[in-house]
Amino acid sequence: MFVTLATLLLVMAGALVTSNDAGGAIPDWPLSWGKLVPPLEGGIVYAYTHRVLAAVVTALTFVLGLRSRIWLPFALMVAQALLGGLTVLLVLPKWMVLAHACLAQLCFGVLVWKALPYDGGSDAGGRKGAPVAQLTAVAALFAQTILGAAVRHQLLGPMPHIAGAIVTTLIVLWAVVPVMMQHMREAGALLALTGFQLFLGMGAYFTRQIESPQPLPMMVWFTAAHVAAGSVAFGAAIVLALVVYWRQRSDSGMGGMAIA
Repeated sequence: MFVTLATLLLVMAGALVTSNDAGGAIPDWPLSWGKLVPPLEGGIVYAYTHRVLAAVVTALTFVLGLRSRIWLPFALMVAQALLGGLTVLLVLPKWMVLAHACLAQLCFGVLVWKALPYDGGSDAGGRKGAPVAQLTAVAALFAQTILGAAVRHQLLGPMPHIAGAIVTTLIVLWAVVPVMMQHMREAGALLALTGFQLFLGMGAYFTRQIESPQPLPMMVWFTAAHVAAGSVAFGAAIVLALVVYWRQRSDSGMGGMAIA
C-alpha cells in the first residue's frame, strides 16, 4: 500500500512538471545541470522533484521485489526511468513523453492489483466467466489516461478526450450498476471518483482557455488533480473487477460443493 501511494505521488509530480511547462527545465540525465542537486529555481524545482521521487519509488519497488517476489512494478519503473532519461536527452519527443506517462499508469495499476490482500482462495469449485463489464471499465479508464496525456502533450486536441469521457462514463455505469448492491463500497467509490474526475476535467479545460503568458496556478492544480483522480479511478476499477471476479469464484465454488 505504501509503495502504491508513493507511485500515485510520483504520477502527480509528473503532472505538475507538464502543467508548469517544466519538461525541459533540466536538459541532461542522469545528472541535473551536471550536478546531483541543481539550483532549485523556476521549473527546475518541479523537474528535479519528479526525478527524486522516481528514484525513491524505483528503490521502493526493488525492496518490494526482494520482500515479496513481485518484480513487475520494479521492471516497469526501470523502463519508465530509462524512457524518461531518453526523453530528456532526445529533447522531449512527444511519443516518448506519452509512453512515459502510460508506463506510470501501468505501474500504478499493477501495484493496486498486488496490494489487495485477498487472492480469491482456491479454485476447486470451478469458475464463471471474467467480469466483462468491470474489465471493460478498467480498459476504458486506462485509455482515457492515454488520451489525457496526449492532450497535455499537444498530440491531440481536447475533443477525443471529451468524447472518451462520455463513453467511459457510460461504461463505468454499466460496470457499477449491476453489482452495486453486492459491492457497495467498491462500486460506489468508482462511481464517485468518475463523477469527481468529470468535474476536475471541466475545470482543467475551462482554465486552459484563459490566455496567460505563464501557466495559471488554478489551471496547474486543476490539471494535476485531474490526472491524480484519473489514476485513482483507474485503480478503483481494478479493485472492483477483482472483487467481482473473486465473488464469482467463491459463489461458483459454493455451488459446486452444494451439488456434491
